[in-house]
Amino acid sequence: MSRQTRYSPEVREGAVRLVSEHAGEYRSQWAAICLIAAKIGCTGETLRSWVIQSQRDQGVKPGLTSDERKRLKELERENRELRRANEILRKASAFFAQAELDRRPR
Repeated sequence: MSRQTRYSPEVREGAVRLVSEHAGEYRSQWAAICLIAAKIGCTGETLRSWVIQSQRDQGVKPGLTSDERKRLKELERENRELRRANEILRKASAFFAQAELDRRPR
């Protein structure tokens, strides 16, 4: 169940590049982000998150890179599935153990 993104990776990369190239022309990075976001049709906060993630991917800012975030999500999903399977097996085991106890001896 993949979430569909409204903006292509090329648009994201271009917007982030514009922010990094033109940030010096504005009084703050946030001002540059707001103006560029309005031009591409997204919110300033959306573009700011793209910029921060790009900086993490490049190693400029601390935090998980995109690949690490993707791997973490996969591991969390696998962990959930395994916990669910273990719970099902635990309940099945208890059910059959109780059935064995309730069975009349021959």
